[in-house]
Amino acid sequence: MLAVRNLVAAYGPIKALKNVSLHVAKGEIVCLIGANGAGKSTLMLTIMGLVKPAQGEIVFENEPIHTLSTPAIVAKGISLVPEGRQIFYPLTVEENLELGAYQRYRKEAKELIKNDLEEVYELFPRLKERRKQIAGTLSGGEQQMLAIGRAFMARPKLLMLDEPSLGLAPRLVDTILETIKTLNENGLTILLVEQNARRALDLAHRGYVLETGRIILQGRTEDLIADEDVKRAYLGKDYREFTD
Repeated sequence: MLAVRNLVAAYGPIKALKNVSLHVAKGEIVCLIGANGAGKSTLMLTIMGLVKPAQGEIVFENEPIHTLSTPAIVAKGISLVPEGRQIFYPLTVEENLELGAYQRYRKEAKELIKNDLEEVYELFPRLKERRKQIAGTLSGGEQQMLAIGRAFMARPKLLMLDEPSLGLAPRLVDTILETIKTLNENGLTILLVEQNARRALDLAHRGYVLETGRIILQGRTEDLIADEDVKRAYLGKDYREFTD
């Protein structure tokens, strides 16, 4: 579905991505793990067209997209839940969700969008309870639910999530990751950036390890979990106890 080939991206003279290649097949959850500053967010922003690559290509459903604008990439079927949520704080919950479907209003019946809104409320009943509430007054966990719901309203084929558990209480992390699993089981392909490597590897089918802008390891998540370098750098000594 998605193929990134020899991608280079830079901020001025600083190369954030150095010949990165990866792929995501339809129906997968693929995770990307690495330390802060490894280039994970830059990769997602580049896929979305918010950072322009210096070299390489990005192909989605057999079509190059690295020269397209961000709205055109969204129209092709890719949505991003950005790090930090970036919801529209002065608007209500429902207005935020409706904005997620803004491109669809020109092409689809409003009834279809309304049905998707109800699907978001089924995924996150708390958002339905707060649908008329100003988004900026929501808790951190509720804002993350809203960010995911807003991205879902674009009806993506590929959903990318950048650090969805960041700053959340453990109970809310469970809720968010369980929702990601449910979305995947319902047919949505997922590319997940997650600093909590333990949870990401438990959730995903395959994974990549990014270090200083380069992919240094890749494979099935069970193989990455068993890798001694991954254990030492990202999982900690107690990983076996964590999974038992």
